[in-house]
Amino acid sequence: MGCQSCAVGGCGSKAKTTTDGGAEVATKTAGCSSGGCSSGGCNKLNSFDWLSDMTPGSLSMTPSGIAVVEVKFKGGRKEYFRNVHNLDLTTGDFVACEMTAGYHLGAVSMQGDLVRLQLKRKHITVNDDTKVIQRVASARDLEKHEQAILRDLPSLYRAREIVRELKLQMKLSDVEFQSDNTKATFYYSSEDRVDFRELIKMLAGEFKVRVEMRQISLRQEAGRIGGVGSCGRELCCSTWLTDFKNITTSAARYQNLSLNPAKLSGQCGRLKCCLNYELDTYVDALRDIPTVEKPLETQKGRAFLQKTDIFRKIMWFGYSSESTWHPLPIKRVLEIVALNKQGVIPESFDVLTPIGEREVVTAAALNADLTQLDKKYAIRSSSSGRSKKKKKR
Repeated sequence: MGCQSCAVGGCGSKAKTTTDGGAEVATKTAGCSSGGCSSGGCNKLNSFDWLSDMTPGSLSMTPSGIAVVEVKFKGGRKEYFRNVHNLDLTTGDFVACEMTAGYHLGAVSMQGDLVRLQLKRKHITVNDDTKVIQRVASARDLEKHEQAILRDLPSLYRAREIVRELKLQMKLSDVEFQSDNTKATFYYSSEDRVDFRELIKMLAGEFKVRVEMRQISLRQEAGRIGGVGSCGRELCCSTWLTDFKNITTSAARYQNLSLNPAKLSGQCGRLKCCLNYELDTYVDALRDIPTVEKPLETQKGRAFLQKTDIFRKIMWFGYSSESTWHPLPIKRVLEIVALNKQGVIPESFDVLTPIGEREVVTAAALNADLTQLDKKYAIRSSSSGRSKKKKKR
């Protein structure tokens, strides 16, 4: 059973028609790995199974010879189960999975060789203790599953009221009822240890089920709830991101971002995960940019570094007495830094020759042309004076 609301195949579960002995047979391409649209939407932690068309065989087995299937539950939670009954499963089918007590319905999100690779990547060992898939979900199972989903939201509101009555420092973010309505898992976040023994008693008495409290981080909470980021897209943690790596403010410094917590923080209140996406590119580009430990010295004054255009290789400097910034290429900055280390202070950013070392031009050299003109006119004036004296005689 695939996604019911994806009639146009938008999630990748596109139907195709093949011929089998002259007869047309409708099949599906396993593309929608969200499990089912009712369990969180087609964009929630999707993973396209590119090897779904391969013939089942040794590729679908673990090294121990056990067929393993990845099943997705509400909130993007994925677990691995053994297909000991050799059920004919298709990506998107709802199956009844074995739990510690009872069963829970989930959707097949991946099978085949990709499951083996995932188990290897996550260092998961499959043995006899691994839970199994009991059966393909029937119409009755799906009906009970939908009823369990309808209990989630009202139960969450009521549980939050109980938390406020007990004055516990914790935040309930989500609740998930097991498909057989025998167990409820409450997801919460808290910065301190919480004594919720009394809370469990009250919740069990209120909902008549076994209660499990599971603490999650703020990033996991944002991933379960979902939302839209400042970029206008769905949150990465709720669509495809599963591994939350450590993010520090140095990632923002490398990218010359303003250290404004309101802009750098995501909906979880922590630094945005996307700060790490382009960090390696910035680190590689910064290798060619010098580190200016102190202001540049010029005859005009001390110039302080104001901004660096990493990819254009331009550094902007400004004097404390001016509001104008001067762009300098990296080559010119290195030249000025080298002169300052030698104790030489250039005249300006454009003229690197210091005033004291510039070629001295004497006044005689500057006035050489004037001197020649004076001599020329002096000779003319003397000759004209002689001619006037001869005329008077």
